[in-house]
Amino acid sequence: MTPVSEMALEDLHATATEIFTGALGACSIESAFDRRLRFDGNVLHRLMPDGSGPDSIDLSHYKRVFVIALGKAAGPMTDVLLERMKRRQGVRGICCSNVLPKKRNWRFRYFEGGHPLPNEDSFAAARSALALLRKAKKDTLVFFLISGGGSALFDLPIDAGISLEDTQMFHQALLASGAPIDQINTLRKHFSQVKGGRLAMGAPDALKVSLLLPDVPLRSLDALSSGPSSPDHSTVQDARAIMTKYGLAERFPKSVRDFFEREDMPESPGNKKSRPFLPKIANAVLARRIALAATMKDEDDAFRESVFEILLSSHDLVENARTIAEKAGYYVAVDNSCDDWDYADAARYLLEQFHTIRTAHPRFCLISAGEVTVTMNRTPGAGGRNQQFVLTCALELARHPGEPLTVLSAGTDGIDGNTRAAGAIADPTTVARAQAFGYDPARALAEFNACPLFTSLGDSVVTGPTRHNLRDLRLLMSAGE
Repeated sequence: MTPVSEMALEDLHATATEIFTGALGACSIESAFDRRLRFDGNVLHRLMPDGSGPDSIDLSHYKRVFVIALGKAAGPMTDVLLERMKRRQGVRGICCSNVLPKKRNWRFRYFEGGHPLPNEDSFAAARSALALLRKAKKDTLVFFLISGGGSALFDLPIDAGISLEDTQMFHQALLASGAPIDQINTLRKHFSQVKGGRLAMGAPDALKVSLLLPDVPLRSLDALSSGPSSPDHSTVQDARAIMTKYGLAERFPKSVRDFFEREDMPESPGNKKSRPFLPKIANAVLARRIALAATMKDEDDAFRESVFEILLSSHDLVENARTIAEKAGYYVAVDNSCDDWDYADAARYLLEQFHTIRTAHPRFCLISAGEVTVTMNRTPGAGGRNQQFVLTCALELARHPGEPLTVLSAGTDGIDGNTRAAGAIADPTTVARAQAFGYDPARALAEFNACPLFTSLGDSVVTGPTRHNLRDLRLLMSAGE
């Protein structure tokens, strides 16, 4: 093949970036809300009901409306709901995200939670939400606005003896384990007072409406922010099996390890074996917990008073990307089968599919959504799963010099790992250009330190926080005629 010009590669980079940003921009929370829900005066109509709960809800039947918003899209989801709802009397809420909104509603308390590790505000937001929900009765309507990132942004250990520092170490061990998100979140559900359905159980008599922006596979919706409003059917035995599979017990701090090894470790709400957690030392808290357990409404009844609506998902992201790529004249294929795979396995698989299809369709765009996993056996440098995936692809693309190829992978939340980049982009010249700048790409990959390399090349994908999270998007593109 005739060597491709630098200008052609720049154009291909620009096209890939435009597809990513355009697909994300088309996933408007406002338009998604209006496709699924409509307020007519005080009546909320569900335009595409899925069978959970009533088709319409008359807000005039409720004296109070509570809103608990958590996740990276908590701010805009709150704004849209309040704008559409119009009602003001009796409305109170909690909003916990990674970015504090510039404009705030005085009826709400706002918290800037930590991500990817929880912080003091993560704990404070959870405590405040539980305190608010304790005021909920049958005449209360509760909206849960849940988006990705809530597992870290919003957390509080069941065992009050576990410190914030130990909670952060627990989360860090999970992120480095290489386990898929649903298994990571099984452990989080059993660890937290506000996950695995426990947040919803804080208001057992209230009607609860969960509006969801999933950053998890749709088959595992209860993994979204570790399922604060969803019944959890995983068991303590499941959690311990995951710990054993990934060798996590020795990575956890002692307080967390002791908690998971307790004989009276509680099952999650929704599980038939569920029971209250009893502190080892009898005190006033113990008496209150026993009294609560004796009077608590049946969990199945509590979850029957629940409605769930998916506002947006990675499916919308993929379809938007497909539309943009096809309008640009590309033959498009979608392959999401490597969701939750190890990043290196996903790279090998997608590159094989890409090279096979582009022989018949030279102007080709392979789209893949979902998230890959990274297992870290050392303290990482600066990078994330998307940059790790792209650097792996760059080493393979170096075997195709002169060909118009590019790979982009980026997170729709605008954050990749411990960096300010959303991801990165590579082509057949990436490795040589990096070496010319003094970088060793293979070493950067082994040290989980891809971000400095891509930043030096100007090939980081930087969007800033998007206040959104619909999983990652990967684009493998060939600009052949």
